[in-house]
Amino acid sequence: MDQFKTPKFKISQKQALIGLVISSLVILIFVGWFLIKSLEVPLPEVPLPSVFPTEKVERIQTFSSEEDFQEYLAKSKGLEEYIGAGAIGLERATIEITSPLAYQEAKGAEPTLRVSETNVQVPGIDEPDILKTDGKNVYFSPGRSWPIWRPVPLMEEKTIYPPYYKEPKIKIIKAFPPKELNLESEIEETGDLLLYDNILMIFSYNKVQGFDVKDPKNVSKKWEANLEDDTYIVTSRLYNEKVYLVLKQRINEFSPCPIRPLKVEGKDIEIKCQEIYHPVVPVSIDTTFIAMVLDPKTGKIEKKVSFVGSSSQSVVYMSENALYITYPYYESFFKVFADFLEEECRSLFPDWIFSKIAKLRDYDLSQEAKLLELQLILEKYQRSLDQDERLKLENEIRNKAEDYFKAHMRELEKTGIVKIDVKDLKILKKGDIPGRLLNQFSLDEYQGYLRVATTVGQRFLPFGFGGRSETSNDIYVLDENLKIVGKIQDLGVGERIYSARFIQDKGYLVTFRQIDPFFVLDLSDPENPQLKGELKIPGYSSYLHPITDDKILGIGKENWQIKISLFDVQNPENPKELDKYILDETFSDILSTHHAFLLDKKHQIFFLPGAKGGYIFSYKNDKLELKKAIAETGARRALYIDDYLYIVSDKGISVIDENTWERVEEFEF
Repeated sequence: MDQFKTPKFKISQKQALIGLVISSLVILIFVGWFLIKSLEVPLPEVPLPSVFPTEKVERIQTFSSEEDFQEYLAKSKGLEEYIGAGAIGLERATIEITSPLAYQEAKGAEPTLRVSETNVQVPGIDEPDILKTDGKNVYFSPGRSWPIWRPVPLMEEKTIYPPYYKEPKIKIIKAFPPKELNLESEIEETGDLLLYDNILMIFSYNKVQGFDVKDPKNVSKKWEANLEDDTYIVTSRLYNEKVYLVLKQRINEFSPCPIRPLKVEGKDIEIKCQEIYHPVVPVSIDTTFIAMVLDPKTGKIEKKVSFVGSSSQSVVYMSENALYITYPYYESFFKVFADFLEEECRSLFPDWIFSKIAKLRDYDLSQEAKLLELQLILEKYQRSLDQDERLKLENEIRNKAEDYFKAHMRELEKTGIVKIDVKDLKILKKGDIPGRLLNQFSLDEYQGYLRVATTVGQRFLPFGFGGRSETSNDIYVLDENLKIVGKIQDLGVGERIYSARFIQDKGYLVTFRQIDPFFVLDLSDPENPQLKGELKIPGYSSYLHPITDDKILGIGKENWQIKISLFDVQNPENPKELDKYILDETFSDILSTHHAFLLDKKHQIFFLPGAKGGYIFSYKNDKLELKKAIAETGARRALYIDDYLYIVSDKGISVIDENTWERVEEFEF
């Protein structure tokens, strides 16, 4: 690199030190605007987005060799050390499947009773959970039970009482009719469950297993896939009689590929270097993710695709045709800072500094190296200034940086979306949108368009600089090529998204800081989405569920207690809170997983668990009424078979007759 020639000045060590400190502060002050400041109210856990380099990641390709992977790692390392890890990641998926009941009907089986399924994002979609049923039997994976104190004699006249934990086992219970409620058998495993055509799949921390449960009293293992060290299950789903299994494995820097994430029946599944995708521009990475198609009957791996990323949270959504993988990222601080200097600070620096910046952009260096070199250039200039000039420069840059970020925040904080074909697991398209996602309900596909809800916000410096966070929330509509065709921006300025729900051509959004704005969106015209109505009430809703076409249920908190709201959205321009109920509970599993919610439209009731017990609410006549409280500590889930409601806890099952709301059977594990 050309050496910068500065005017000859005599400076003291003190002056040099001051110049170094000020130049560092200039960088830090600007960088600081990109770090999230927590609001002064309880917020849902939203992981910090990952960091991407200067250029937008427009293309993804595979590694050509192990050496190519290692070279990519070397270029990426600087980003991780300076800014923090992050890239493509997988967290959750929403996948269209044929439900077990629909499968039975398709095979011409005798119609089953009215049977509930796991509460999922889209009707007809199944997702792994701790409770499953086929209409006759219940399959339940309990958590670890509370310690039982058992006396163990050590010596004469002395006894101690060590804790004893009863290891959880998956329960297979004959559930219908209720009078025959009984434990059929147990499987000495634990984990999330998927049930398909008499195959019960168990997803535990280090393996995946398939069991034949056609005869519940004589269960047999059909297949087993064991995860290798440093490999973990991210998510799993069913689609078209197949299992989509997503794994992650920490990258071995000395030998990054090929990778062998798991063994099926003792045989390694190998992913070659040429099968691992990465963004063309180096990004900070620490993890390799693998998506596989698995036959639930045999455990055989039929297809696979892999790509590098980070262990930070991302969101995965899957429709009948495509798998959408999202990853949060930022423009590099070098590019943003260089753009800022060129666009806003021409009057503060001499022209030769901008000539240096232009050359620096073209050098084949890591982003960290470019940023450090830019810092050196500014240091040399600042040393030529006296203390008064330096102080003025510092304040000028600080004020200009704040205004610059406010004007460009949507250009800086992004979420990338990769679209993968479900049939052959090939990457189809790449797009990006401003902001970051909350969870899987932030994404939804409808009539060929992808709707996405994001939050974009101001950042502050952790070294004592920066002010109050100012966030905003947006809705984007993307076409089949992942190009933005419509948008709504600046919803709930100063707040963050707590819940989102897209239902056909409507959208519902809750943001929160001190009050709960409930937004109603009209998405019928993808190129012209509109905000139709807004309702502000105390508290917030962290889960939204459609009760009818024009009624939405919200479950969240108000003053640290569980709050249930019933919203009327018949008139989108004037949404109303028809009723609310404050439950004497501080936590419900529904706040962390939608699987814990159950709706029974026939009886117009819904179930939610709490720490003290389970609660059955009626929403008949637009009123929230507590029909039944089940004092079962640790109530986890509920399901219905015919007109019987089964409340399941780690200790047992209580059966409620939905016609009388009386307990008719109980069973302890």
